[in-house]
Amino acid sequence: MNFENAPKLGIGIYTASEIAQILRVPYQKVYTWMNKYWDGKLGKIYGSKYSWQMHGTRAVSFHTFVEFYIMMLLSEAGVKPKEVLNAHKELMEMFKTPFPFAKKKVLESLRSDGKKIFFETNSDTILQLDGTKQFNLSIVKKFFVNLDFDNNDLATRFWPIGKDKSILVDPKRRFGHPVIDGKNIFPEIIHKHHSAGDPVNYIAHVYGLTEDEVNHAIEFCTAA
Repeated sequence: MNFENAPKLGIGIYTASEIAQILRVPYQKVYTWMNKYWDGKLGKIYGSKYSWQMHGTRAVSFHTFVEFYIMMLLSEAGVKPKEVLNAHKELMEMFKTPFPFAKKKVLESLRSDGKKIFFETNSDTILQLDGTKQFNLSIVKKFFVNLDFDNNDLATRFWPIGKDKSILVDPKRRFGHPVIDGKNIFPEIIHKHHSAGDPVNYIAHVYGLTEDEVNHAIEFCTAA
């Protein structure tokens, strides 16, 4: 797979503030990982950066967006950033992709013994990814079930509040901005109407949505 470090249709465009909003994590944490690790240490492997300039700010692709969340979870679980980067490098070489933490197999095969992080291969070989705290695999699993994957098992779409809700992040639609699935309407538009006092049934009628879709848009924006 090609290294994604320039704007291109179909790979999504996400700034640090947009990643922070979608994943509901502190902006500064996203900014630090983007600059210090993705563009700094990880980017050196390619002699380049993972991000690109977009209207005066940096942006990254959908796959980098997915990887950020997994790497942040590993770090918060106590795995030192250096070890997270080493694990990323090993898995990158193993799977021949610059985005190993966006691969279905990697997300399925993370293991923990309460102190360290492991990756279990098909050959029953266990790779150790050093850490110092308990890693809550349920968090990764919760994120994992909200992802769609392509035939190469690489993440393609993300349902930020669950697949039973209509809010979708698809890099091939609206440059990856969250939309109401099938309608391509930004949830923020619906939320603004509701905040202004418009009732759910009225908003649904005006935009050709179901009331559930309206409520999902309100839920997503309220949580973010």
